[in-house]
This record gives sequence, structure tokens and C-alpha cells, in this order.
Amino acid sequence: MKKIGFLSFGHWSAAPHSATRSASDVLLQSIELAVAAEELGADGAYFRVHHFAQQLASPFPLLAAVGARTRRIEIGTGVIDMRYENPFYMAEDAGAADLISGGRLQLGVSRGSPEQVIEGWRYFGYAPAEGSSDADMGRRHGEVFYELLKGEGFARPNPRPMFPNPPGLLRLEPFSAGLRERIWWGSGSNATAIWAAQQGMNLQSSTLKADETGEPFHVQQAKQIRAYRAAWKEAGHTREPRVSVSRSIFALVNDQDRHYFGAGSDSDQIGVIDNMRAVFGRSYAAEPERLVEQLRADEAIAEADTLLLTVPNQLGVAYNAHVIESILTHVAPALGWR
Repeated sequence: MKKIGFLSFGHWSAAPHSATRSASDVLLQSIELAVAAEELGADGAYFRVHHFAQQLASPFPLLAAVGARTRRIEIGTGVIDMRYENPFYMAEDAGAADLISGGRLQLGVSRGSPEQVIEGWRYFGYAPAEGSSDADMGRRHGEVFYELLKGEGFARPNPRPMFPNPPGLLRLEPFSAGLRERIWWGSGSNATAIWAAQQGMNLQSSTLKADETGEPFHVQQAKQIRAYRAAWKEAGHTREPRVSVSRSIFALVNDQDRHYFGAGSDSDQIGVIDNMRAVFGRSYAAEPERLVEQLRADEAIAEADTLLLTVPNQLGVAYNAHVIESILTHVAPALGWR
């Protein structure tokens, strides 16, 4: 059994053939797609976070709305850029959204990817400490957020408060027990995956990875996951960690599928991101029988317990529900995922 969810980047544009012409469109359709995915039997609805772009940005209103409209499906992010976040305010938002959903949040956080503007986090009021980088700042914000989710008191109470206080130091409210075990770190390298394991966070292996060996993306990603699990065991954590990978996967079951994705690339791509040589995973698009063979050979998917299907959200809710249903119906059972 493998958990299967979707990951939406939440694009919108006024392009003639876009089903998401505005921010309102993409927000409302994101909620509807989560509802549809739950009805189809999918396990997760995950959303990307980008600032200064025509994409989903502030995640917690959306996560809370999805939580109020659904009952079973996991609701998550992939990922929240911690360079932009106040960990204290975020802990309150996350606690509230998790309580609304009944404890179904699965929050992917990380230092984030290159953004639309230069050092955008400075506009949000944040800057790295002297001698540290923006990546260091993102990890530090992540550490503080993760610590706050323990729910331990840390703030000295006012001796003359507006409302009576419980004894001792105060914590942030609302507090949602169990949320801390549902925090994932988005990692694009072996080193940050090991760091996440040491912290006790679950792992979201990125859609790209530092090209550390020159091997195919899925091979490098599988090695990253194994390094993460070894570090987790060495750290002595008592629970089982979770690991997700993301893939663009399309079962070509009708003419519309073949029109959209029948001529896609079937090889990894190499690029440079933040002055780092990176390998980007291939897309999968084929008839179901061929797709099953291709996915069976993907070492990283085999290593992960959760697969997130990146969906073309601008094609609309109905088509994306079809994409998800095709995988759940024609592919997952043959691979033993259902």
C-alpha cells in the first residue's frame, strides 16, 4: 500500500485556454479538486507555495478551507518557504488549520526555491544573521517552528492579564497535539535529508536534486532516501518516518490525454539552480501497461511511502480529477499500491 496524493503549484493566468484565469479561480478550484480527490479515494491534497508569483502563496486559509470541506484526505504543502515565515505566527496558523481539519495537516517546509524577486524575504522583514546565508535563515526558522510545536510554555505571563492564565509559562494557542509528527522537510540534497532526519522531521524529496553523482535522478533520489533512513535510525527516533516523492505521471487512456501529454519528454533534465548543478526528474506519460513497467523501475518511488502526483491545475478540476482517477484505477493496483 502506498499513499497517493496530488501536488498543485496553483498557477493562474489570463491565457485563453487556462481554466484558472484569476487567483479566485485557482483557490476555489484547489478546494474542489481536494474534494474530488477524496471522493476518488486519493490520500492527499498538497499545495506548492510561491511568493510574488501568480501561484498559490499564503497556504493556511486554503488548508483550513480544504479541511472544512473534507473528512479523510491528508492536507499538506510542498513546500512552505521558511525564509519568508515568522515561526511564531506560523505555529498559531498551523495549529488552527490542523484543528479545523481534525488533525490531517501534513506540512512540508524548507528553505525554499529561487523566487520571483531578488531576496524577496527582505520585503517580509527577514534577513540572515551576520555570517549566515538565506538558507541558514530558512533552516533556523524551521527549527524554531518545529520547537514551538512541542507545545511547551516559554513566555512569561503578565501578572495582571486581561484573562486568567494557567500556571507557569505560556505557549502559543491554539495548540494541536500530534502536528509536530506531521512536519516534513523538503530536501534537494543528501546533506539536507540527513539534517532533516537528525531533527526528527519527515522527508519530502524534492522534484529536483543536486547532481551529486551524475546518475539518473531516480537513482540519486533513492540513495538520498536511504541516507535519510540511516540517519533517522542513528538518531534514535522512536517512530517510523514518512518519505514522499513527487512525479508528473499521466496514463494515456483517451485522445485528450494523448493530445496533452502524448509527446512529452521521457528523460531527466539538467540545469543550474542557485549556482548548483541540479537534475530534474523525468515525466511519465504512456499507455497504462507501459506506464506500469516504467514506474516499477523507478527506485525512488519504490523507496517512498507517499507519491505526490504533480497536476496541471490550469486544465481545470474535471480533467485533473480524471488524471488522478486514471492512476488510481489503471496503474496503482498493478503496482501493488492499492
